[in-house]
Amino acid sequence: PEAVFDLAFYHTNPMPFVNLARELWPGTKHSPTLSHSFLSLLDQKGLLVRNYTQNIDGLEVLAGVSEEKVVECHGHFRTASCISCGIPFDGAETKRKIVEEGEAPCCPKCGGLVKPDIVFFGESLPVRFKNLLHGDLGNRTDLLIVMGTSLKVAPVSLIPEMLNSRTPRILLNKELVGDFAPPGTDGNYRDLFCEGDCDDSVRRFCELMGDGWEEELLAMNEKTRMENGNNDA
Repeated sequence: PEAVFDLAFYHTNPMPFVNLARELWPGTKHSPTLSHSFLSLLDQKGLLVRNYTQNIDGLEVLAGVSEEKVVECHGHFRTASCISCGIPFDGAETKRKIVEEGEAPCCPKCGGLVKPDIVFFGESLPVRFKNLLHGDLGNRTDLLIVMGTSLKVAPVSLIPEMLNSRTPRILLNKELVGDFAPPGTDGNYRDLFCEGDCDDSVRRFCELMGDGWEEELLAMNEKTRMENGNNDA
């Protein structure tokens, strides 16, 4: 499966990635979950400094989070480029070729294969990651929320460790990961682990916030649901 995201493999056989991309393409089969809508709610209320995500499905943006507030560390499907000469290729045409025709687009300049701007093995992370991270983790951040992750893929997995040691951190996850302190740890003054499903946790968070947060969350999520889509992304 890892070969699907290998540039050399894509160059010789693009179809495995094309078939996967047809399944993953944002807005075709999957709808944002409550967790995605929670990020949008934070953005709407002016509380979201940035959302750093390793997901490539674009569901944060579909949920309503502004593109400026999202750093898609492993890329996204909205833009595309040639893997040979690097020139940009129309994102809508890329979607049409892959999703509707089931083919890899070809570059009109050099004839090379085009792919969505997803980060393949050996490619650098988007420049926005490096440009924004240190500023975001400075005095702008009062709370770090980590959701639904194994925290095993660097450098994104290292973000919680880069944070100021005085800034509180909340982990919404099915298991304890990274360097988060286990519940009951002596001297723990900033880590909170909420074990369980992320959607359940964000709904409980909104319930505790009061002032209509839970109602707003559910309404926002309902607006982004596809009629025949899945909300289990």
